[in-house]
Amino acid sequence: MKQTIPAAQNAIQLIGADELKLNSEKEVYQPGPYQILARVEAVGLCFSDLKLLKQFDKHVRKSEVVSGVEPSILQEVPSYKPGLEPTVPGHETFCTIVAVGEKVKRHKIGERVLVQTDYRWLKTAESNSAFGYNFEGALQQYVLMDERIIVEPVRDESFLIPVEKDLSASAIALVEPWACVESSYITEERNTLLAGGKLLVVTDAGRKSEGLEECFSPDGKPASITGVCAEKTNCDRLRALGIEMACIKTVKELPDEAFDDIIYFGAEKKTIDVLNDKLAAKGIINIVLGGQTIGKDVSVGVGRTHYGMTRWIGTTGNNPAESYQNIPATGEIRKNDHTLVIGAAGPMGQMHVIRLVCSGVENLSIIGTDFDDERLQSLAQKTDALAKERRVTLSLVNPQKNPLQEKFSYFAVMAPVGPLVAQAVKDSRKGTLINIFAGIPATGKQDMDMDTYIANQCFMFGTSGSRLSDMKIVLDKVLSGQLDTNCSVDAVSGMAGAIDGIRAVENRDMAGKIIVYPQLADLPLTPLTELKEKFPAVAEKLNRGMWTKDAEDRLLRI
Repeated sequence: MKQTIPAAQNAIQLIGADELKLNSEKEVYQPGPYQILARVEAVGLCFSDLKLLKQFDKHVRKSEVVSGVEPSILQEVPSYKPGLEPTVPGHETFCTIVAVGEKVKRHKIGERVLVQTDYRWLKTAESNSAFGYNFEGALQQYVLMDERIIVEPVRDESFLIPVEKDLSASAIALVEPWACVESSYITEERNTLLAGGKLLVVTDAGRKSEGLEECFSPDGKPASITGVCAEKTNCDRLRALGIEMACIKTVKELPDEAFDDIIYFGAEKKTIDVLNDKLAAKGIINIVLGGQTIGKDVSVGVGRTHYGMTRWIGTTGNNPAESYQNIPATGEIRKNDHTLVIGAAGPMGQMHVIRLVCSGVENLSIIGTDFDDERLQSLAQKTDALAKERRVTLSLVNPQKNPLQEKFSYFAVMAPVGPLVAQAVKDSRKGTLINIFAGIPATGKQDMDMDTYIANQCFMFGTSGSRLSDMKIVLDKVLSGQLDTNCSVDAVSGMAGAIDGIRAVENRDMAGKIIVYPQLADLPLTPLTELKEKFPAVAEKLNRGMWTKDAEDRLLRI
């Protein structure tokens, strides 16, 4: 039976910085030849939505597309809303396709699809495009997407993932934020100089720029070397490598964010502070101390570790290759790790704790911290039985009441606070990994003890967003029953409560996730703890207080 598609719908629109409105007469776009119209079944609210809320047209993903697609195609997409045009936020979503244009090749009416939202091949001036930013997102009843936009060209993959198993819409929608968590653990790390990259070598007086050949990638040498050498003999050593070479007198002459790799043979704080700014996105800086110590905290771009995936390594010896050997293959948790999750009881922190508990890693101990006792109690209800079942030692602590005095081998940092990263270095063991998950502002720097960082062979890393492959991994876990993403849910809402939900995320009123069901026009924001009073028939379908498919089905019926 053909579904009747309305001409107008309920939608949450962002019309200016910090200006949200519920529009009950927003047009439902009819699909053009290459376009797909989908009914939004569920959408999760995300802290990242707040960055768009506050910045609006200044957000790097709200600006115009500058490459990756023909401008004429963009003109044919009515849901493309760059710059000052009102947009619809919401990027954690699950939809059902209700109409397709005659030239759509990959999808059909009736398909239920998980939406990957990060269009990394469609570049804006400073970032990339995304669903829920410069393309309208899911906080509306129907959303229009264009097949020429949502297909990744290199792998020729659609960013709509069909889901055939009959699971709750909420569980599938929450694959997206869980995929961001997954990505932070499984993204592969480079452990050599970048083949074909730009290398900067800075060598202080009395030091030798040697051992570089051991750092080369099996895929090839760097394309160029820039040398800043206090002694001419070191420039001669670099030239002997047979790579295009330029010698510069001072580091300050160099352009910012220009080098894929930086190797510094020295221990001067002022030099390291300057080198921080010379590192390109995904670049690695390697400090070769050669028996020296810096003696002072240095300024580290911890924000770029998350957003730019820059990395810091070092060695107390003379051979730069030793530093690369300490880079892990991924940021995955390891056997016997003693782990601290900072900000564990917030929505994303809960996901990290649950993922760690369910990891299957042997002899794992976890301490989760938060300043909110009610949030900690909520997390305990979700994880205590799970931790016992998986034989994981789990403690949830308010450090304001019970300060920690321990050293840890793994940190997951949920709060966007630079000093927490610096403290993690102080509290590190040998080989400690520091997962900077929270988005410290990209320009954010933090003074930290790099001597301890290098001596303990620490490794800071971070990722932003998720990839299609990450979503497929998490979806497989959900489909197999290994992971129940619904354990994240703390409240539900229809369109009437969606703005209240966004404000609740802003004010951190909920420990877990808020799920909006756009097809429910009048449902206000309702915490699960209030269901027994307001919707007892729905509350009966919860599982030990947690959201379920049966609860969702009952809610949608009544």
